[in-house]
Amino acid sequence: MKKDLRKVNLQDLESWLKEKNEPKFRAKQIMEWLWQKSVTDINAMTNLSQKLRETLSEVFEINAVVTYKSQFSTDGTIKSGFKLHDNHLVEGVLIPTETRMTACISSQVGCSLTCKFCATGYMKRERNLDAAEIYDQVVLIKNQAQEHFNAPLTNIVYMGMGEPLLNYEAMLKSVEYITSPLGLNWSPKRITVSTAGIAKMIKKLGDDGVKFNLALSLHAANDEKRNQIMPINESNSLKNLAEALNYFYQKTGNTITFEYIVFHGFNDSLDDAGDLLKFWKKVPAKVNIIEYNPISEAEFKNAEKDKIDEFAAFLEKNRVNVHIRRSRGKDIDAACGQLAIKET
Repeated sequence: MKKDLRKVNLQDLESWLKEKNEPKFRAKQIMEWLWQKSVTDINAMTNLSQKLRETLSEVFEINAVVTYKSQFSTDGTIKSGFKLHDNHLVEGVLIPTETRMTACISSQVGCSLTCKFCATGYMKRERNLDAAEIYDQVVLIKNQAQEHFNAPLTNIVYMGMGEPLLNYEAMLKSVEYITSPLGLNWSPKRITVSTAGIAKMIKKLGDDGVKFNLALSLHAANDEKRNQIMPINESNSLKNLAEALNYFYQKTGNTITFEYIVFHGFNDSLDDAGDLLKFWKKVPAKVNIIEYNPISEAEFKNAEKDKIDEFAAFLEKNRVNVHIRRSRGKDIDAACGQLAIKET
């Protein structure tokens, strides 16, 4: 069995090269090929000798993610199915606007959190992605932005399939590969990691001094309603989440966003907006109001436009920084909450 070259760290690679009587600096060259230039073929590492490339290929392989299929929305959104080396599939989305090119990427195959409104939540969690598999999605979507829009990727959101904080180490490692000068050299301020709300892991983000932004999938600002749609809330109450988010903010100063899907007849009243306002007063955050994107597994409906506007206006009147996010890619099941592998 060959070992995945991208799972070897710099020090171990230096030791391996020393055993082969190769100079130490070759390890850094290899790392640059992997993480700066994103090559997935050892033979493409042209500043290595042919002999070293052959030796590397005898021992190592690169388990690259490949695009399985892509769907194109009428609004320009591109949803891709990505095939992993073991034939599992995940989905990622390129969301183009006039000012941004955003990659929405996955961190797990399936999900274990069973949120009632999310298509991924009805899938079985098969496994976590490794850091390279997360990184590969960014590279593939970055290439799509160049190919289809002649524009660079500007933002990355960990809002695809899975719960990033339940794949903590790989998620952090992938951010390192994306932001490191030896990697893609991105600013972490252009990266947002979204969580359904795992208090102890939010605190760990603070302890680890992460530089990226954090989004909480809130969707209800009282425990009774949130328990109904997000079972994770039963062990991570809003009180505990507020405490953890404040801890994160005190440690990092990074932006926190509340994501709030407005469901017809469930959480769309002014009383619900009042609950959200009370929670907002406990945590320094901005609020994204999100249209609901129907899925076949659930009976939720999107709130009417005037209800959404009224909800947002109430928050704005109370000095909340609020933004209504209109759905993108709904016609190809690429919008928020719709990601699930469907064979066509």
